Amino acid sequence: MAGADLGGRGALIATSEPPEECVSRHTGLVSEQSETDGDQTPSSGRRRGRPPATDSADTRRAILEAARALFAERGYAAVTNKDVASAAGITTGALYHYVESKLDLYAEVDRDMQRTIYTRFQDAVGSSDTFLGKLTAVLEAAHRMGIEDPSLAGFVGAVRTDARRHPEIDERLSRYAEAREQFFVDMVDVGLATGEIEATHKPEMVEFVRTVLVGLTETVGMSPEQHRRAVDAVTGLLRGTIFTPLD
Repeated sequence: MAGADLGGRGALIATSEPPEECVSRHTGLVSEQSETDGDQTPSSGRRRGRPPATDSADTRRAILEAARALFAERGYAAVTNKDVASAAGITTGALYHYVESKLDLYAEVDRDMQRTIYTRFQDAVGSSDTFLGKLTAVLEAAHRMGIEDPSLAGFVGAVRTDARRHPEIDERLSRYAEAREQFFVDMVDVGLATGEIEATHKPEMVEFVRTVLVGLTETVGMSPEQHRRAVDAVTGLLRGTIFTPLD
């Protein structure tokens, strides 16, 4: 599967924001929105009601999945809130029960993606006690996610481009870069503890893990077979099974 920088915006690593502090925090007081193509906060002054609790979670999920697919396909600039509402099966006015602007929606999609991937990656790193075992498990998890939901990788690729083109996106998503960076560092620290990595090589290995994980989690334009070979090549190189140095 897989920001203007590696390990920054667009890296498939979780943020530190708790799950409950996502779209649902936008269901407070926001004024009513007419059904237009507008992407900004409604400006009429009337108070909006909260959607019924029984429908809220399902609608929220539909909004996030529709928005992720659209942003992945078209990029930030080409998507309107009306597009998202239509794809999610709701009215544009109803969308504003959940988000206040297109930028808010984009950030919520990013956080939801990070949480989705973080859960899988956390399960993966917990399956081994070694650096190589953890890295291999995370790459395998990324491979499976890319097959199960290509929009995850598509959105990550879109974030990289959008963050370069839209400073407001870069600024919003950069708030969570530190938590993502720590994921790479923690994996390398396991290698230091097991003796797989020498302490003097920690900086290089952090960059290596970041590059490999980000590169092999953005699979836009790569077939599952190509991705499979790429994952096998990385793990084979680390295990010393596919390359023999001549020097």
